[in-house]
Amino acid sequence: MQNYQTAIARILLSLVFLGTVILRLMVITSQPNGYMDYQVSLGQVGLPGIFAPLLILVQLVAGIGLLVGFKTRFFAYVLAVLAIFLAIVLGRFDFQSMFIYLGIAGGMLMLATYPKTGLSIDNRVKKDHIF
Repeated sequence: MQNYQTAIARILLSLVFLGTVILRLMVITSQPNGYMDYQVSLGQVGLPGIFAPLLILVQLVAGIGLLVGFKTRFFAYVLAVLAIFLAIVLGRFDFQSMFIYLGIAGGMLMLATYPKTGLSIDNRVKKDHIF
């Protein structure tokens, strides 16, 4: 039962970032100036426009990695650093977002400490193949 609980926790944590990216991509593609609007919104919190594709790529790749349980420890550390970065950047404007991202970073650090979860690629059974 514990393996399934840790798998659910891993999947829910991955959905925080995957859901954000999916919603962001839906907004970007639904509006003619969607990508430019996203870059402008990053500029309002003090980030240059180059962070737009970088944030999308990191959240997408690391979120999928966590979702399927591939390189769980590595991707958990990556997303923990990203969450702390976002907490610092967004914390200047919205304290609630800062505490939410700090909590997510804590969950990611816990996942990095205990990366062996159920239903993950990292824990697949390796069988010896005889040729």
